[in-house]
Amino acid sequence: MAAMTPRQRKLALTAHVAASVGWLGAVAAFLALAAVGMTGQNAQTTRAMYMAMEVTGWYVIVPLAAASLLTGVISALGTTWGLLRYYWVVVKLVITVLATILLLVHMGPVSYVAGLAAGPDWSAGDHAGLSGQLVIQSGAAVLVLLVAAVLSVYKPQGLTRYGRRKRQQQRTVPPTDGVGAR
Repeated sequence: MAAMTPRQRKLALTAHVAASVGWLGAVAAFLALAAVGMTGQNAQTTRAMYMAMEVTGWYVIVPLAAASLLTGVISALGTTWGLLRYYWVVVKLVITVLATILLLVHMGPVSYVAGLAAGPDWSAGDHAGLSGQLVIQSGAAVLVLLVAAVLSVYKPQGLTRYGRRKRQQQRTVPPTDGVGAR
């Protein structure tokens, strides 16, 4: 991918930051819903929490995760950071890909519980183990997304082997001044 213009770079970065921060915020809201669902005393409230978690997951969190991944790759490929040149970018890419995959896997149990909550035989106490699992997993997701945010802000130094090779190639390529060009 060719280098982006400054305007394109700012647009891509803005889209990436918005998607990533939105993803983190939506997961934090999901965690709150899961906690209320797990500890709620009122069956109707608990039922509503699980149904809201499914909607939030599929229509907010999953699209934001995909947008974060896509805009991150676009930003990396269009800037000097590159996708595989710096360890912090590679680690953040791996975190984002794994978090997105785990999110999609995690949505199966969320949809299952939401389906049960929507049914006539719902009993919140019957699914306490799954409720706890949803709280733990969404809490872990918040922490993982915070690690990705920290990497984005602090950008620890360290070129990958590929990054060192690319940097060396850029230093050894003589500038073209038009002499001898055909």
